[in-house]
Amino acid sequence: MADVKGNKKVVLAYSGGLDTSCILVWLKEQGYEVVAFLANIGQDEDFSAARKKAESLGAVKVVIPDVRRSFVEDYIWPSIQANGCYEDRYLLGTALARPCIASAMVEVAKAEGAQFVSHGATGKGNDQVRFELTSYSLYPKVEVITPWRLPEFYNRFKGRDDLMEYAKKKGIPVPTTKKDPWSMDANLMHISYESGILENPRTEAPEGIYNMTTDPDKAPDTPLKLEITFKKGLPVAVKNLATGTVKEKPLELFLYLNEVGGKHGIGRVDLVENRFIGMKSRGVYETPAGTILLAAHIDIEVFTMDREMRKIKRTLDTKFAEQVYQGLWYSPEGEYTRSCITKSQEQVEGTVVLTLFKGQVMVNARESELSLYNEELVSMNVQGDYEPLHAGGFIKINSLRLREFYRLRQKQNASGKPY
Repeated sequence: MADVKGNKKVVLAYSGGLDTSCILVWLKEQGYEVVAFLANIGQDEDFSAARKKAESLGAVKVVIPDVRRSFVEDYIWPSIQANGCYEDRYLLGTALARPCIASAMVEVAKAEGAQFVSHGATGKGNDQVRFELTSYSLYPKVEVITPWRLPEFYNRFKGRDDLMEYAKKKGIPVPTTKKDPWSMDANLMHISYESGILENPRTEAPEGIYNMTTDPDKAPDTPLKLEITFKKGLPVAVKNLATGTVKEKPLELFLYLNEVGGKHGIGRVDLVENRFIGMKSRGVYETPAGTILLAAHIDIEVFTMDREMRKIKRTLDTKFAEQVYQGLWYSPEGEYTRSCITKSQEQVEGTVVLTLFKGQVMVNARESELSLYNEELVSMNVQGDYEPLHAGGFIKINSLRLREFYRLRQKQNASGKPY
């Protein structure tokens, strides 16, 4: 346990739930003044009720900044440029939110003169890494109190029943309805579900679990067509081609795509991923707007970017996803990777037309003044600036290594030697 002599003020990442409410009271027992910090990152939350609850539990101050715009512009937008996707399926909704939340929490700690920050993440998950690496990067002198890694805490509170008993003893309001048999984390980019019944990977997620998206089977029978405009790899406008509705401001644009994407059942995924700490974890995710923008961005990127340049860029995309997932947003390698990706997006401009229908995103067309697509060059009806005769030499040169490889294999087969 950290020494509480001198500065005894701690900023706690507070959600208002059972865990962090108990932690708030427990920190007070250890002699700390607790500033409760709750970021508005687009979750469905009664912030007024959370404030009153934290104050009633003895928080000396409650700070609730609105970081939604920063979340979109400073974190989600770079991920769109990077086609951010961890292990081919996870669109990083929680991983992107953590450095946004933690950086805002650090600013509060500095402003309040607090030497300590604390959070309710467990010792098995990724979030402890993300919160703490961000905190140490932006506030090197800070000390992090992680109750779920302290023997005096986790030996006392072995599970939810122990927390409930402690809450009743300390007068902490507890849920009056049965808790869902899974845990949920929400922000404006996605909702994730894990733990509980989902820990068995053979158990199908029940239909009632989903909050952002309609069951694709029950989604509208009429497809929705959208036009998304990109500039320097970032979405700058979305147009509903049926109603003419246009959204241009980043936060409004993203929320609108969540709305229409959710209505059409876009963005559900059920997967097993590799946590940074070394274990496999099963998660169920809903990411409507992110799924739509990923499909559109990949299409316009391929359309406008040189082939060999994009091969290099795809390796950077993979690095980006790993760095974000592992909590390394505020790292030298993270900054370098993002700067290279931003540079690669200078010519990624144009519009993409796509259709949303029954859980699917289908790209229909694209247009760009910066496209490398040459219709005359590729046409089957016009020869253009291309000599078919040259293709023979091109193929012959590329066959050299193949011919030599198989020549050697035949020789080894004849001699009985392995290859």
